[in-house]
Amino acid sequence: MDIRITLSQNKKEKYTDESTLGFGKIFTDHMFEVSYNTEKGWHDAQIVPYHRLSLDPASSVLHYAQEIFEGLKAYRTDNDEILLFRAKDNCARLNRSAQRLCMPEIDIDFNFNAIKTLVDIERDWVPRSDGSSLYIRPTMIANDEALGVKAASNYLYYIICSPSGAYYKDGLKPINIKVEDKYVRAVRGGTGEAKTGGNYAASIKAGEEAAKQGFSQVLWLDGEEMKYVEEVGAMNMMFVIDNKIVTPKLNGSILPGITRDSVLTIARDMGITVEERRVAVEELIDAGRSGRLTEAFGTGTAAVISPVGMLAYKDEQIIINNRKIGELSMTLYNTLTGIQRGRIKDKFGWITVV
Repeated sequence: MDIRITLSQNKKEKYTDESTLGFGKIFTDHMFEVSYNTEKGWHDAQIVPYHRLSLDPASSVLHYAQEIFEGLKAYRTDNDEILLFRAKDNCARLNRSAQRLCMPEIDIDFNFNAIKTLVDIERDWVPRSDGSSLYIRPTMIANDEALGVKAASNYLYYIICSPSGAYYKDGLKPINIKVEDKYVRAVRGGTGEAKTGGNYAASIKAGEEAAKQGFSQVLWLDGEEMKYVEEVGAMNMMFVIDNKIVTPKLNGSILPGITRDSVLTIARDMGITVEERRVAVEELIDAGRSGRLTEAFGTGTAAVISPVGMLAYKDEQIIINNRKIGELSMTLYNTLTGIQRGRIKDKFGWITVV
């Protein structure tokens, strides 16, 4: 399927100070979109000027939440090249989410080409400063103009881009996390492993309550026994216990993070022992009490590595590494961001030059 391109005749005024970009607040001149129905399949692929969507009030996405999305980044190198990081892996994960939400899959190579073409058109929007990037948000929504709980017959898939500033303006500062023992985010057999909006909606109340108590994120426990740790907000979690990286195994209720996989791959390549297994919260707290828990950090597209300085569970607080980023966390952050920005050789085949 060819992609029709219509360039904007009214370009937006670009940012002048990258330090004020923030995250997800500014959007580029163009977007990609393609439509689907059960008779035609995917059709009318095009890159057009960024615009608002027009949805019928009965559109099925608004009532039954049949929706999935992805998040990835493009980076500008010191030599002014534009690099995509593991974009095909995002395309493959989008299809896995589509399977779970009973939505049509998109050919991985076609989707990858759409992302690459859009980023090429918007290359002037990719910021230059350290820590900055062009955030890319592919999204698919159901769009039947009728009520009734069932898989839709019509879908819209679109991609938008947002220049984003450094996640850590003042360096990597460890955050405080509350282990959530009241609410649950997902259960095995549910949609926890899919990247769908409902999972994030389910997390908002606990996040708001934790924020009022001074915490940056909540660490979710499993939805059956509330005994085993799973993930943090929009990130996977990793713990350094007895000089090993220990992380919850993927079990159907945890998002299979691409940054998670990248960090584990780099760690194994460095000779670090990695354990993917069930991690009981009591084991974690015991390791913190005894000093065997020396580092903890989240992994995700936005932050890459988010170090944790304190874990709170019920009435107990565990201070980690004197609230300072650990040596391993810093090494993993520097290595992964170095690959993403072309400063460290990519021996894993993760980078695509646009």
